[in-house]
Amino acid sequence: MAQLAALGHALLAPGAWAAGQGPGAAASGDGEALKSLAARKGLRFGNAIGILNDHAGATHFRNPAYRALMARECGVLVAENESKWQALQPKPGPHDFRQADELFGWAKQQGMQIRGHCLVWQDPRWLPEWVSRRTYDAKDAERELRGHIAAVCGHFGKDVYSYDVVNEAVNPANGELIANALNKKMGALEQIDVAFRLAHEHAPHAQLVYNDYMGPGKDSAKHRAGVLKLLAGLKARGTPVNALGLQSHIGAWGGAGDSEARNRGLRDWRAFLDEVNGMGLDLLITEFDVSDKELLADVAQRDAAAAGIARDFLELTLSYPRCRDFLLWGMSDDVSWLQTWKDARRRDGLPSRPAPYDAQLQPKPMRAAIADVLKSMPMRAA
Repeated sequence: MAQLAALGHALLAPGAWAAGQGPGAAASGDGEALKSLAARKGLRFGNAIGILNDHAGATHFRNPAYRALMARECGVLVAENESKWQALQPKPGPHDFRQADELFGWAKQQGMQIRGHCLVWQDPRWLPEWVSRRTYDAKDAERELRGHIAAVCGHFGKDVYSYDVVNEAVNPANGELIANALNKKMGALEQIDVAFRLAHEHAPHAQLVYNDYMGPGKDSAKHRAGVLKLLAGLKARGTPVNALGLQSHIGAWGGAGDSEARNRGLRDWRAFLDEVNGMGLDLLITEFDVSDKELLADVAQRDAAAAGIARDFLELTLSYPRCRDFLLWGMSDDVSWLQTWKDARRRDGLPSRPAPYDAQLQPKPMRAAIADVLKSMPMRAA
């Protein structure tokens, strides 16, 4: 019933995405920080920030104004790339933690908590190149995983409260598990199970998360089904998985202005979250942003529509009290990965506006929508 109530205004406002209507359309940066609004209901709020691949240069980690904004709004930091395997160990040998340590050191100075992302990225394109080139039998694969996971968890210790242990293991096209050099002999489910067991061994204090980018909408149906199958398989094996990370790189699923597709997508998403909730797993929103690829060119209309999409998704997802973390994947438009990802580019060539703050670090309607949802959501589960 809580989920139905959370959808109340969304289901009554079929034109809101396209027209930019609905409550909270005006931007506001005044009042309480988002981390404070979240904490009042038992939710952790944060953001991803990085040094590597910093295409925005002066407007990212090296910009004091951006860091100050993040420090004001956020209580959690996750590294965009600096704690991924390919960044920490680009060649065989010792791990290089210097850039991750710089980010995490700053986070600790600000009193922020730290999430670890990610111990294993399943897709062979995003594993270290030298790992993907090797041929492993099952014992060799487990030895490689043990060496990496022990090094990372041992280095960061209790500074990291939550790890994305495995990232994006499900092929969205067919729902099957992705093969890589580590699991050709071992099997994909077995490799994922081993990664979680090793993470539990070397970071017994940490929340252990499976993280993926399935979302609402019919185009994600096979992806959602594959993730549910994976989670059920892990639970059946007794794998120490604690939570599902919902990346939440969302957009106008079904097309902007299509109220039927919009409402069907929300119903499908609720059914998916109900399944995960029924497995006894916690939820995290780990990488939130809103693609405006399908939205109008006019900035005011586009920003209002993106805020409406954010509101619909967040009202539903945060209505689940076991969703205890909410992280953005970029505070401002200019630092977003969507500016350079070819599949996210707008056909009109305009820059994307996927974040709650613009390139001048001014709040947008999305920031107001997020604040409204944080104020109205239920308390988190104990």
